[in-house]
Amino acid sequence: MPEVEVLLPKMGESVAEATIIKWLKEEGDEIEADEPIIEIATDKVDSEVPAPEDGVLVKRLCQEGDVVEVGNPIAIIKSAGEAGGAAAPSGGASEKTEKPAESSASTNGSEKAAAPATVSDASVAVSKDGPSGRFYSPLVRNIAQKEGISMDELERVPGSGMDGRVTKKDILNYIPNRDSNGAAAKPATAPAAEQKAAKPEESAPKQAVPPAATGGESGTLTIKTPKVVAGPDDEIIEMDRMRKMISEHMVTSKHVSPHVTSYVEADLTNIVNWRNKWKDKFMEREGEKLTFTPIFIEALVKAIKEMPMVNVSTDGTKIIKRKHINIGMATALPSGNLIVPVIHDADQLNLVGLAKRVNDLARRARENKLLPEEIQRGTYTITNVGTFGNVMGTPIISQPQTAVMAVGAIRKKPAVIETDEGDFIGIRNMMFLSHAYDHRVIDGALGGSFVRKLGDILEQFDVNREI
Repeated sequence: MPEVEVLLPKMGESVAEATIIKWLKEEGDEIEADEPIIEIATDKVDSEVPAPEDGVLVKRLCQEGDVVEVGNPIAIIKSAGEAGGAAAPSGGASEKTEKPAESSASTNGSEKAAAPATVSDASVAVSKDGPSGRFYSPLVRNIAQKEGISMDELERVPGSGMDGRVTKKDILNYIPNRDSNGAAAKPATAPAAEQKAAKPEESAPKQAVPPAATGGESGTLTIKTPKVVAGPDDEIIEMDRMRKMISEHMVTSKHVSPHVTSYVEADLTNIVNWRNKWKDKFMEREGEKLTFTPIFIEALVKAIKEMPMVNVSTDGTKIIKRKHINIGMATALPSGNLIVPVIHDADQLNLVGLAKRVNDLARRARENKLLPEEIQRGTYTITNVGTFGNVMGTPIISQPQTAVMAVGAIRKKPAVIETDEGDFIGIRNMMFLSHAYDHRVIDGALGGSFVRKLGDILEQFDVNREI
């Protein structure tokens, strides 16, 4: 067939549908492979869907504002490559190289396609979805089959496209570097297959809501909201899509988790003095700002390692103890909304790595350029309410996590300083830590001890440390 369906791609384990935000191409427009054709939004992040191959956009199958399920067609493209193949004489090279891709696409990888003439009999068909869940466009599949690249090998090719996809440029750059065994040197950036290999726990656990808490049948949530009438001079502002999602998530979290908050005031004088000493050198050497956030995250990771039972989730009566420490960092957007990008395996990064990761995620969050996987699988969240001049806060847990830490503004205050020669009053840089946790699985002893432990780690910061 000369026409190819563009399907809504998989965008993360827990993402089942997306809202069509904006079409970037009109019907009849010529498009190139991997060129964005549409903007979509999920409950995780906004992103673009690229064209799977060169051609012409024949028909748009959905309208702006429509909600489409993952895997459903959103557009039809007349493929330039396939159109040329249809015009070629029967039995020509073009026809031989295109048919295997059509067979693979029509069977969703469940059957093997006939190998093209240029591929050995030992080659296997390349399906549109790899074992890792990564999507492969027809153009990339055709090139892979022509070059004898198996599905396993294709999974190891690093992708630079959206959600780690392999683009035409990626596979063409990869081919010259293959050795005689069809392998290439390990890329600097781990491919999607490796990134997703250690994620059995990423699907969100179900949260049981008892009848007593809902006033309805088991598992249902009945919320009675008061009727609000606008006055004659009042302005009515419709919530944007992200604000509606935030509202729903916050209400759900408060109904699912009984929140308790413990507070500790910590002396950050050592950290403030150390950062003042190193921030200019860090900027000169690394080209990055050295903020307090990576220092807080580093201390938070140390506290979690000592008290791992705060790094858990709850599934009914089961407690899921997380193996990975994935720290979410609440980030305010220019619109006033909030998003929480995640630093995966934060315990594997040093302070320099954390600083660069924090700056990168915060910058791309404000530019609306985060990838779907960069806001998923968080196991613990930190939010800096001190950014707004607040001294403390009572944050809401991001489900299905069971705890969140808020750090307040750092203020100079008179404080009692204990020394071997006696106590005296001095000016110190003090900050409040607010630890909100799910009382179903974290009692006051653990929740309170954890925030105290974090305070101790911050206060004992090594002022002689180098970076």
